[in-house]
Amino acid sequence: MATLNHTGISHTVFYLLGIPGLEEQHVWISIPFFISYVIALLGNSLLIGIILTKRSLLEPMYLFLCMLAGADIVLSTCTVPQALAIFWFHAGEISLDRCITQVFFLTSTFVCESGILLVMAFDSYIAICYPLRYITILTRSLIGKIGVTIFLRSYGTIFPTIFLLKRLTFCGSNILPNTACKHIVLAHASCNDIRVNIWYGLFVLMSTLVLDIVLIFISYVLILHAVFHIPSRDARHKALNTCGSHVFIIFLFYAPGIFSVLMQRFGRHVSPHIHVLLANVYNLAPPMMNPIIYGIRTKQIRDQAAHVFRIQK
Repeated sequence: MATLNHTGISHTVFYLLGIPGLEEQHVWISIPFFISYVIALLGNSLLIGIILTKRSLLEPMYLFLCMLAGADIVLSTCTVPQALAIFWFHAGEISLDRCITQVFFLTSTFVCESGILLVMAFDSYIAICYPLRYITILTRSLIGKIGVTIFLRSYGTIFPTIFLLKRLTFCGSNILPNTACKHIVLAHASCNDIRVNIWYGLFVLMSTLVLDIVLIFISYVLILHAVFHIPSRDARHKALNTCGSHVFIIFLFYAPGIFSVLMQRFGRHVSPHIHVLLANVYNLAPPMMNPIIYGIRTKQIRDQAAHVFRIQK
């Protein structure tokens, strides 16, 4: 692929390079991207369909899982189709408005998914520590309010970034070494002082993701304390087994995401293609793995999925 080096031609059009330094391998890199995206779409769509059509699964845990599956579909769809277009057709041109829109939906969905993981930890805490009051505490009304709160928090905290990016003048290079538009990547392409963007980005990081991680950690400390006081070994093993899949999903979601965000701000000596590949991990891995893990570890979902495939055969 020819390297795009137009600088200053347009302040409203940008060119996404894909994975810088690995342009010759784009076709091969597209294979795991495509497979992961198909698995994410099919797996999460099946998960949503099973939960919403099976009356016995309309319980708090499964409703939160349904929210997570919906967020996974949006998260992967925000970036993967565009990345595949770059890999296959060199279609990296993107307008400034579309770029900012992608920043908004990608970041807000990431924050939304973090909030869902937090309430799933809260759900586990209630189920294990207050099992007799579980249904009376987590009513459908409360679940609806929690969903709206997660939505408003996610979009409310990210909404100001639209104006923070709109105020910038992009008079330098319009080439973005990435597969998708990111807040800081786009801000660095401007010729303005971007300290406000950097500090607001850190504020969002601390007030959402870091806060969620702290609260999740506290929830699981309380859960473990309650679990190890359960007299029955079988009940204790079942409780730990139930929490295990959620803990793995939490680690899979936060570890690459936080590491990628920190590298964007402080890892200036790391190769650009490492930045981009790591950033794509949290867009691909959790949406692909979530339905697989919950499908395998949750008997009700596993049985319903098997029933669906038997009917299709």
